[in-house]
Amino acid sequence: MRLLYRLFVWLYPKAAWLLSFYNPKAGLWVSGRKDQFRKLHVVFHKNDRPVVWMHCSSLGEFEQGKPVLESIRHRYPHYFILLTFFSPSGYEVRKNDPIADHICYLPMDRPYTAQKFLNIVQPSLVLFVKYEYWFYYLNEIKERDIPLLLISGVFREDQPFFKWYGAFYRKMLQCFSHLFVQNEASLSRLAQIGYAHKASISGDTRFDRVIQIADASASFELIEQFCSNYPVIIAGSTWTEDDEALDHFVNHHPNIRFIIAPHDIDEDRLKECEQLYTHTIRYSLLKEKKQVPDGVHVLIMDNMGMLSSLYRYASIAYIGGGFGDDGIHNALEAAVFDKPLVFGPVYDKYTEAIELIEREAAYSIEDALELEELFTSLLNDSALFEQAGKAAGAYVKEKSGACDKIMDYIQANRLLTN
Repeated sequence: MRLLYRLFVWLYPKAAWLLSFYNPKAGLWVSGRKDQFRKLHVVFHKNDRPVVWMHCSSLGEFEQGKPVLESIRHRYPHYFILLTFFSPSGYEVRKNDPIADHICYLPMDRPYTAQKFLNIVQPSLVLFVKYEYWFYYLNEIKERDIPLLLISGVFREDQPFFKWYGAFYRKMLQCFSHLFVQNEASLSRLAQIGYAHKASISGDTRFDRVIQIADASASFELIEQFCSNYPVIIAGSTWTEDDEALDHFVNHHPNIRFIIAPHDIDEDRLKECEQLYTHTIRYSLLKEKKQVPDGVHVLIMDNMGMLSSLYRYASIAYIGGGFGDDGIHNALEAAVFDKPLVFGPVYDKYTEAIELIEREAAYSIEDALELEELFTSLLNDSALFEQAGKAAGAYVKEKSGACDKIMDYIQANRLLTN
């Protein structure tokens, strides 16, 4: 397996380079890694502070790691925080986030790059979030006896750690000082391969993160004007299949206000939404007009970054992605505001979605007909509506606290000092 891994890390940059000529995301992946080590030398040559390094694959993992970084920044302000990403979808959105002193791409995993990177950075503590496992980096961290924690880990039976050919992958787990996992199932699977002694259930730091976001959520005068005193359904991170399930109900209920936030906001996707929905206005145009035109009851969001705050205005939140293979997007961003949740049939990879359904805080629909029936029931049955919303908010509060458990471990083991 190590030979296949070496082949993978050798081929991946070459494939990305070829794709970069016509794939913008691949182009960002390649261009973002140019002169990496020269830039790192410039930054760390001047640094005389101990370093905490957190690595995230992409934006979702960053949202899980951020509460821990914020706690470290608050409790140990003299530490230098380095944040790395593998994917452009994380780096490009968060490259200027003030949570870290330096943010960059992670150089591709090879023996010499791992050694060179660690020689420059010299971290005192390393935090990997959820799914990222890079053999040479992990091995080099262990060789240097640097504390290494996994945050919000999830382990499933289909992962290679638990296969007959998984010895190479299990060796990566040996490199961690401690594995903080989200649930009992993950801990049980680690116990089956002999890792229970270095693992514990912390829960999912996303719950802490969405509570932070909700507490700091902004208000928007134009959104409030659009919503007025109407019932409001917000459809977040939608794909074409979601909009096709929604459009009939939306177009036939002008007495309800709808906010549609597509997952992608390229021009073709926005035009598709405008074709599916009637009586629409884009948010950018609403900002220009500064008032809602007569007859408009559908607002199409054509920017990024507002959705997590917008959910506060919802009566019902529809979570997109449930008609695609990857499943639904972040349901907790809406649940934290005590909102009933609705999403498509593909949600089985997400523990929170399953548990929200079990608590009757969320509902899954198979098609447009079920969606219309469910929306109608929630809007007309005040007891059902209130119960679902309260159950959603209570669930998020109950599951919070993962960050505190991780910080308690760091303090108890003196992994960072004041």
